[in-house]
Amino acid sequence: MSAIGIDTGLDLAAAARGGPDEISRRLEGLPASSYLWRLVILLSLGGWFEVYDLFFTGYIAPGLNRSGLLTTTTQAFFGFSGIGAFVAATFAGLFVGTFFLGFLADRFGRRSIFTWALLGYTAASVAMACQTTSEGVLLWRFIAGIGIGVEIITIDAYITELVPSWMRGRAFAVNQAVMFTAVPVVAALAWWLVPLSPYGIDGWRWVVLIGAAGSMVIWILRLYVPESPLWLARHGRAEEAAKILSMLETSAGTAYAPAKRAADVLPARVAAKAGYAELFKPPYLSLVVMFMIFNLCQAFGVYGFANWVPALLVEKGITVTKSLQYSFIIAFAYPIAPLLAASFADRLERKWIICGAAVAIAVFGVAFSQFEQPAFLILCGVLITASNMTMSYAYRRLCAARGRRRRRVRPDYDSDGGRDCRDRHLRPQRARQTARRLSPRRLLPNPLRMATSRKGFSREVEPSCSTPPSRRFRKSYRRRCVPSCGGRLASPWC
Repeated sequence: MSAIGIDTGLDLAAAARGGPDEISRRLEGLPASSYLWRLVILLSLGGWFEVYDLFFTGYIAPGLNRSGLLTTTTQAFFGFSGIGAFVAATFAGLFVGTFFLGFLADRFGRRSIFTWALLGYTAASVAMACQTTSEGVLLWRFIAGIGIGVEIITIDAYITELVPSWMRGRAFAVNQAVMFTAVPVVAALAWWLVPLSPYGIDGWRWVVLIGAAGSMVIWILRLYVPESPLWLARHGRAEEAAKILSMLETSAGTAYAPAKRAADVLPARVAAKAGYAELFKPPYLSLVVMFMIFNLCQAFGVYGFANWVPALLVEKGITVTKSLQYSFIIAFAYPIAPLLAASFADRLERKWIICGAAVAIAVFGVAFSQFEQPAFLILCGVLITASNMTMSYAYRRLCAARGRRRRRVRPDYDSDGGRDCRDRHLRPQRARQTARRLSPRRLLPNPLRMATSRKGFSREVEPSCSTPPSRRFRKSYRRRCVPSCGGRLASPWC
């Protein structure tokens, strides 16, 4: 039983101030600020080394072949001497890290796992660079993949819980644009170092060690990144959560505004413990199965192409140096594509962006396999990469919206024209269409724009009710309006 439900004479708003619901409400009310964007960039810089470590898999493959550690083809189906085994070890580690160790960020906190996962896979990469046998390379690559998998889901959850929903699309666009600048960097280093052996050390080892040395900057980044307030609130550390949230509000120039009446305060929820078994029960089962199938399929297009571009170009008869040069040019599409996708991602449903990008990947992929001329190979490679990143960007936003089961807010209106009955759930992919149907443009504010405005929940817009709404609006409103107040304050239009 919630303590707020007991008549103790305490202020209800003050009692709920540190609860997860209240923390979430205050986060949604944050405007954009330089401090908030600085946190997004700092987290993205941590992800920069994750992308660097993940994508050098394909770029150092010619170097591994050149040094005699791995061959371009595998002798047996489960052989450990080919480049395919090196790529497989990476993604096997990713699977273990995401599926079996994803709970670590929920148990020990976003900040600590963000730090230690990065340092863990960095240490494994250093150990891999010192190996002289194919078995040692594959073993340490598998261990590094585990750390990368944990880091991937931690950064996504971290940003989702620090950024209000109305700016989350742009935040993920900036996040991916910053992180994927690592791809041209690792491509340039591979183009420069892999064909050489500076100081008698294979070039691919230099590529790995340079990334490992740069990742030590994480010890500096962690000093400027706070823990997720939502995670703290869900684990009973309400005072720490309120302190961090007050810092965010102060940096944005806003102050905490408690609810004016008890009816505005939602009852506090106790965080329930849930295991993996809960994911395979309704209502999550269909969603989890769909995401698992999609992840399995999209890995072939996104990561498969990225990791095999240099090797595929070599198989077409292009020299190692030229293949790395072409791969370096193609890599520039990685940081640019998310920014371009952000310009139209909010105008279209995520599922249609994903479907369109998947069709484009198939078309450009077939063209890439047929062309022999360098100009057409580079063009198709850039288009495949741009389509991959557009699909990845839309998919990650869809997962963030579905995974958190965010509470989308639509205002209902009482007889006085004020906002009431806020507690509404709108599906992310239908939010914009529902907002258009429910809002006559001259009479009421757009519910989606109000719910996702820069001022968040603090924005009070009083509609003009001097003119009755249209018949079409009354029918749509009557069909969809189920006030949480039980009809006591329902609009006469219902």
